[in-house]
Amino acid sequence: MEMSGEQLIAVPQNEVWRGLNDPEILKSCISGCESIEKVADNEYKVAITAAVGPVKAKFAGKLVLSDLKPPQSYALAFEGSGGAAGFAKGGAQVSLAAEGGSTRLRYTAKASIGGKLAQVGSRLIDGVAAKMADDFFKRFNETMAPKAAAAAPAEAPVRAGLNPLWIVAAIIAAMLVANWLLGPPRYIW
Repeated sequence: MEMSGEQLIAVPQNEVWRGLNDPEILKSCISGCESIEKVADNEYKVAITAAVGPVKAKFAGKLVLSDLKPPQSYALAFEGSGGAAGFAKGGAQVSLAAEGGSTRLRYTAKASIGGKLAQVGSRLIDGVAAKMADDFFKRFNETMAPKAAAAAPAEAPVRAGLNPLWIVAAIIAAMLVANWLLGPPRYIW
């Protein structure tokens, strides 16, 4: 599956960069995220509980950041396993650009899943993924700019295709986050 999206965040670029690299902020913004633990300079261990239709599982995985160009962009690779529920793996490119006093965050991602998750069906997964992405951006905006978020509703993500980066990260990072791992995939988005 390939997806992309963008979000306008009402804080300066350096602050958005800081928030995207702060495990505690990310943990509070990713639905079902139980822990994000830094294990190396650019590597994180993630645990998330997620439900997709009848499949509910705790996912464990890792997230690795690369090609860091603070505060403009980075790439991330993720892989995660939920035991019998399945696995997810993929990668994403995230970029930030100043836009007035705000920051435009853009991302593109590719992901694959397998196991019971793949059997649930893409429509159900897409709906859950879109909701998790929307929830993540709402929480991230509220966390990063609480006064701005209270004064005006958060801008809805602009979608080109589907928008489930953070569910994938959650299914690690799973996004999402998680990660973002068991045998060959039986289903690829």
